Amino acid sequence: MNIFKRFYCRTYQKVFKSLLPILPYREPKLLKSYADIADVLKDKKISKVLLVTDKGINSLGLTKSLETELKQNQIKVFVFDKTVANPTTQNVDDALKMYKSNDCQALIAFGGGSAMDCAKATGARIARPKKSLEKMKGVLKVRKKLPLLIAIPTTAGTGSETTLAAVITDSQTRHKYAINDFPLIPQYAVLLPELTVGLPKHITSTTGMDALTHAIEAYIGNSTTKDTRKYALEAIKAIFDNLEVAYNDGSNISARENMLLASYKAGLAFTKSYVGYVHAIAHSLGGKYNIAHGLANAVLLPYVLKAYGKKIYKKLLQIALYTGLCDKSTPKEVAAKIVIEKIQDMNTNMNIPKYIDGIKEEDIKSLAKTAEKEGNPLYPVPHLWTRKEFEKIYFEVKNG
Repeated sequence: MNIFKRFYCRTYQKVFKSLLPILPYREPKLLKSYADIADVLKDKKISKVLLVTDKGINSLGLTKSLETELKQNQIKVFVFDKTVANPTTQNVDDALKMYKSNDCQALIAFGGGSAMDCAKATGARIARPKKSLEKMKGVLKVRKKLPLLIAIPTTAGTGSETTLAAVITDSQTRHKYAINDFPLIPQYAVLLPELTVGLPKHITSTTGMDALTHAIEAYIGNSTTKDTRKYALEAIKAIFDNLEVAYNDGSNISARENMLLASYKAGLAFTKSYVGYVHAIAHSLGGKYNIAHGLANAVLLPYVLKAYGKKIYKKLLQIALYTGLCDKSTPKEVAAKIVIEKIQDMNTNMNIPKYIDGIKEEDIKSLAKTAEKEGNPLYPVPHLWTRKEFEKIYFEVKNG
C-alpha cells in the first residue's frame, strides 16, 4: 500500500477511535422471558408488532410461545417469515409493506443474524422512508430513531442483538454491504438457551466460529478499549471451552447458555472495536455466491491470522495466556501458532472444511476489489493490505 493511502487509513481509524468515548454506544437491556417482552410493550402502549423471522424457524413452531404470550396480553402479532440467509433488499421491502399495512408499532427480530439484519434494515427504512438502503450503507447514514426493536437470537454467533450493524444484499446486483449506525442497536434482547438446543450441528459450529471471529478480530485490531478487550477475551475463552461441547451434545443447556453469553460479549466487543479482513472477504463471498457468513468466517480465520504474521504475535500470546493454551515462558511466535492451530483443530473436530467450494478464479479480482473497498479505511486491522494481498487469500481458500 502506498504511503498516502496508508496515512489516510490510519488517520481515519485514529480519529474514529478518539471519538469512541463520546459516541452514543449503548448495551441492549436484557430481558429474561416472553412475559417481560409483553410488559415492555404494554408499558409503551404498543398493541401491534411485526415479528421478523424465517420459514425454518416458523415451521418449527419456535415463535408460538412468544405469539401466545403477546396475544394473551392483547398485543397483535404479524409474522414476516420470508427472511433468507444473507437477507436482501427485497426481504426488507416485503417486511416494510407488512409493517405499514398492519399499522405496526414495533419490531421483534426472532432468529439468527439474518432475521436481525432484516429487522434492523426494515427499521431503518421506517425511520428514513425517503432514503434507500443503498444510500444508508456505510457509517452514520441513518441518524434517526427506529421503532422499538427487540432481538431474540436463536443462534450463538452473530451477536447482532448488541451491534449497530445490519448487513444486506442487493437483490439485483448481489452486492453485499453493511449499514452502521447507533439507532440500529436493539433496545432489548432476550437470551434463551432452550431456543438453541435443536440447532443442527453445522449451524452450531459455524455460528459459534462466527462469534469467535468477532471476538478475535475485535481483540487484535487497533481500536480496542479496556472494556472491549475484556469482553473479547471472555468470549474467546468461553467459546474455546463450550463450542465443541455444544456441538457434540446439543442438549447441554449450560454450554448453550455459555455460548449465547459469549456471542453477546463478542458483539459488545466488535460493535465498538470493529472487525477486520476476515469479515471483508466473507461478505464478498456471501454476496457473490450466497456462502453462509459463519462458514466463510470459520474457514477464513486461520488463513487471515497467518497472513497478518508477526503484527499480531503479541496479542495472540495474550489470548493464549488468558485461555490457558500456554504459559508466560512461551515465546510469542510459538503462542501465536498454538492459537491458530487451536482454531484449525476446532474446525476439523466440527467437520468445517479447510477450503471453500464455488470460488471462480475469474471472479477473484472483483471479489478482492469489493473486500478491499469494505476493509479500507473502515477496519482498524493490525496490518493494512493491498488488493493483491486480498487476492492471495481467495486463491488459498479456493477449493480446486
